[in-house]
Amino acid sequence: MRICSVLRPAALFAILVFLSACSLSPSGRKQKYLSSGEQYFDSGKYSEASIQFVNAIKLDPNDADAHYRLGRTYVKIADWPHAYEEFKRVLELQPDNYAAHFDLAKLLIASGTLNLAQEETDLFLKKQPNDARGYFLAGSLLAAQANFPQAIAEMQKAIALNPSDWNSYFNLALMQMKNNQPDLAEASFKKAIEVNPKASDPYSMLGNFYQFRGQFGDAEREFNAAIQTDPQNPELRSAVARLYIAEGKKDQAEEFLKQVKRDFPANSAGYRMLGDFYFTNGDIVRATAEYASLFEAHPKDAEVENNYIQLLILSNRLDEARALNDSLLKKSPNDDKALLYSGQVQIRDGHASDALATLQKLVKNDPKNAAAHDQLGFAFQQLADEESAEREWREAVRLHPELTDAQRALALLAMRKGDMTTLEQASTQLINLQPKAPEGYSLRAISEINRKQFSAAEADIHQAITAAPQSQLGYVEMGNLRLMQQRYADAASAYQQALDRDANSIDALRGLMNTSIAQNQADKAVALAETQIAKSPNNGDFYDLLGTTLFRNKHDLTAAESAFSKSAQLNPKNPDALIKLGQVQAAEGKVDEAISTYRQSAQDHPREISFYILLGDLYQSKQDWTGAQNSYQKALEVKPENPTASGKLAYVLLQSGQNLDVALSLAQTARRGLPESESVVDTLGWVYYQKGAYQSAIDYFQEALKLERDSKSPDDPHVHYHLGMAYMKTGQSALARQQLQQALRMDSNSADAAEAKKQLAQLKS
Repeated sequence: MRICSVLRPAALFAILVFLSACSLSPSGRKQKYLSSGEQYFDSGKYSEASIQFVNAIKLDPNDADAHYRLGRTYVKIADWPHAYEEFKRVLELQPDNYAAHFDLAKLLIASGTLNLAQEETDLFLKKQPNDARGYFLAGSLLAAQANFPQAIAEMQKAIALNPSDWNSYFNLALMQMKNNQPDLAEASFKKAIEVNPKASDPYSMLGNFYQFRGQFGDAEREFNAAIQTDPQNPELRSAVARLYIAEGKKDQAEEFLKQVKRDFPANSAGYRMLGDFYFTNGDIVRATAEYASLFEAHPKDAEVENNYIQLLILSNRLDEARALNDSLLKKSPNDDKALLYSGQVQIRDGHASDALATLQKLVKNDPKNAAAHDQLGFAFQQLADEESAEREWREAVRLHPELTDAQRALALLAMRKGDMTTLEQASTQLINLQPKAPEGYSLRAISEINRKQFSAAEADIHQAITAAPQSQLGYVEMGNLRLMQQRYADAASAYQQALDRDANSIDALRGLMNTSIAQNQADKAVALAETQIAKSPNNGDFYDLLGTTLFRNKHDLTAAESAFSKSAQLNPKNPDALIKLGQVQAAEGKVDEAISTYRQSAQDHPREISFYILLGDLYQSKQDWTGAQNSYQKALEVKPENPTASGKLAYVLLQSGQNLDVALSLAQTARRGLPESESVVDTLGWVYYQKGAYQSAIDYFQEALKLERDSKSPDDPHVHYHLGMAYMKTGQSALARQQLQQALRMDSNSADAAEAKKQLAQLKS
């Protein structure tokens, strides 16, 4: 058989390629990966570079150079843990590799691991006393410890040993800025540029320096110089945009970023800047439209897709956000961002229980995900579990102190709870994060007003007004301050200025009305509410304020009921008006209507336990113990440890002759949550009375009376009746007579009155 001696060119080429590949030794293949990785590294393609270096290490796990290159690459993509592992591996293989020692120390300083950084720096200086890099590390470490004078001295030693290292001048300038030596810092930046005019960082930082000093023309010149040195770096363009914004040239910034988008059609960081600009400036509509366009043009850009989903959520376009996010979850069920977005959508949809399950799965996958803890806080808040919400927000800010949503949530929660210390701490964090926003100053002023730190409050209020003169926030707090100081005319003026800026400000109208009420001018308060309602007829909160004033100050129950009904109609998600509506109906004697109101409200707001508790109170007033028991039990199903519901249920169980041990457990739960409540202590005493522990019962009843007097509350006839009954059981007839007579003097028509009269009759006989 004769074999064909002619091969086709394509087949020959394939064979040659195959033979060439097969002929490479492991050492040759490793070198090929290293060369390829270095090319990717030099062109800024760090993810691709890391893959090649990993391939090289697979072929030779003991190649220190490959590990070092991989460590440098991980630094570029901010993968600090893996960079640390690679540098440590280099030093295991080559203990005297001082380039690795240097990079490891820099990494430790940057990550705040200063004890280990100190060890590396000391070792470097001991082994290489004449190496400028050791003094560079020493200076950087001291700067991280905020010891700037000594840091400067060490960096100057590094410069003396190696005056051609521009990076030392650059870091010296940063230290001099921190040490309040601006002129020296400027000179050092310029020296860094002189030593290496091709490095972009000194130009960029000098531009920031000039911008901070208000030298906008000089800043723009330096930013443009940075761009010329590194024209393919889109991040340098963002500095110019920020400069224009600082100058109030938003239109110019927008046009500039449109050009950046055209200049970087294939670079995500470049073409996303315009959309991010709209978002940062609060223009959610245009940001969403821009990202919709980007998503259409770059459907495989994960950053674009993630940002677009987030914007859809913020725009309440939840169906669109859900559809995109579900496709991400289908591809990767444990994707962190997709799970986070899913939880956000569920919260906004009102499905807090579903959000809880989703976000807890995310936290289980990644316990250090601050955003997940933040959103868990909002899920718990929606479920009326403020204790768990606070725990999650605190964990969020522990992991990521710059998380403004969590700091704001903690501040608002502290304000509702009356915790002025936490409010001050959280609002101070907000100020540090957003020094040009009014909210932090306004919230801190609230804590200062409540603690009567009026000078500090006034300073923060002026900061809030300066930061946002068209916002109502600062003026509301100025009104609150003047009202606390009883400067009523000034308070009214401030509140009116707030309303002039925001005709729908509930805080401003409330303050204005309270100013009139403080001067016994309830009619004027009603007129103020009616005037503002005429301007904003669809504001349900204003009707709530009107109804509250009519109910509490005018005692016009019919008009109050009408106002609360209107408020609930306009704002059905606000439980406050519904709570007050039922209270007015009960005050009018329409108990069955009030019960109907609370029943429906509980169906519409199943997580709001106030409706169940108030419903139980109404049933209790009718001595419908079964209805009361069911209502309080439903409240405890929503929030098992709620002390108010626990105490009331314990009392109902006593009145209906049910299990005393269960009643005791509930009363003890109530006592833990409400240790200063005389009614809870009285209930606990009545449990012991029913159990035959009369002396313990007497102790609790006496404590309840003391709590009433300490709080300057009127005595409760029920407590006197209970104490009298306990004295009867212990044979203390005179004391029993005294307490029972006191109970009857206070209320001769109470449910206890007949039994009190009966016991008194027995004492006489």
